[in-house]
Amino acid sequence: MSLIGSLLHFVLEVYFWIIIVQVAVSWLIAFGVINTGNPQARNLLGLLDKATEPVFKPLRKYVPPIGGIDITPIIIILGIFVLQNIIARVFS
Repeated sequence: MSLIGSLLHFVLEVYFWIIIVQVAVSWLIAFGVINTGNPQARNLLGLLDKATEPVFKPLRKYVPPIGGIDITPIIIILGIFVLQNIIARVFS
């Protein structure tokens, strides 16, 4: 794979892990493990929101929560896998 293809693949992989961390943190907040009153927790939430909301927000207009569960991260992760597959085929 060329340098550009490898770089794009790496960026998508990093974004995948950012989404996984954001989902895990949201679950920890929902179960009361992380206190959002803590300034460090608020900083982490703000950072994760700044990284994920630009991608999640447009998709949330079309995909409502199912049973109170936001499935937007699942759709974005599937999209990342598709993009990585396309990049691997194009740049190989």
